[in-house]
Amino acid sequence: MPKVLVLTGDAAESLEVMYPYQRLLEEGYEVDIAAPSKKKLQFVVHDFVEGYDTYTEKPGYTWDADLAFSEIDPSDYAAVVIPGGRAPEYIRNDPDFARIIEHFFSEEKPVAQLCHAPLALASAGVLKGRRTAAYPALQPDVEAVGAEYVDDAGVVDGAMVSARAWPDHPVWMREFVRLLRERAPVEEREAVTV
Repeated sequence: MPKVLVLTGDAAESLEVMYPYQRLLEEGYEVDIAAPSKKKLQFVVHDFVEGYDTYTEKPGYTWDADLAFSEIDPSDYAAVVIPGGRAPEYIRNDPDFARIIEHFFSEEKPVAQLCHAPLALASAGVLKGRRTAAYPALQPDVEAVGAEYVDDAGVVDGAMVSARAWPDHPVWMREFVRLLRERAPVEEREAVTV
């Protein structure tokens, strides 16, 4: 069974971790959630409130990280997902983050990323010359590293699929699952009768 890695941490957007996690399990992939350390992670909910110029943040789900970044051998995985929220702001500083990400890009394995994930990918040096969606406020950051900002859902650039934020999930995951089915298909199993 092909494995997919989710790279995240505290303050990741709850929907942006849990939706791809559950959707990929539904497809038959094994999914590991990794963070800078192996611990219980605290996710958040980002939403808009009338009168605010930006999103608000409330506590979301908690979830155990299966692995610490330092424990990861990226060659064990067929693809990687990088959710948004505030986690990308600090996971990019983990010395193993760039090592892991560089593997997926150099091997042209499927990468799904959205919202604030381009902050981490930019730090890893893998966005230059690429087309990517991102949370709209990140357009200057994306362009500063030599990438083209695209204001759309499910932007495909080679093996990378990006989106703006959780409202783009249906298009984003449809494109990512299509890519996974092509490059790392799950073998069909016969139904077990009881």
